[in-house]
Amino acid sequence: MASYDRSIPPGGEGKITLRINTKGYDGKIRKSARVYTNDPKAHQEVLIVDALVRTPIVVSDRVVLLQGTTREAVSRTVDIRGKLDKPLKLEPIDYTLDKKVTFSIEELTKEKHYRVTFTSIPHVGNYYQGLLRLKTSYPEKPEVMIHVRGRFIN
Repeated sequence: MASYDRSIPPGGEGKITLRINTKGYDGKIRKSARVYTNDPKAHQEVLIVDALVRTPIVVSDRVVLLQGTTREAVSRTVDIRGKLDKPLKLEPIDYTLDKKVTFSIEELTKEKHYRVTFTSIPHVGNYYQGLLRLKTSYPEKPEVMIHVRGRFIN
């Protein structure tokens, strides 16, 4: 999203503000914006913004898809890593699929790296979707949400 001074006098200066939504990004990103002018020497310019986005918590998958036949149990895992120099603790606060999908949280590296395993319950349903909300110990990211979708055939 951009905002800018609508009128700039010849030879004068103006202000262009670029706003970048970094949600879902981690690491280096590059964004560009093309600026059009009525200057005969430079009808357009490209502004490039390079940034390093540091997220406090990295979630390997924000959406889990379980699919197969209704006779079998299907499992998928999601890794959650704390990137700050303080302990990460996770606590489930809301889960909407407790009668269709089980989940477990395993601590792989003490207070840093967790694995959440989702397993479908056989013979339960064909299509469903829900959500696992986890409370974290990081005030910078107090909640992590993982969406779960199931698609099963008989």
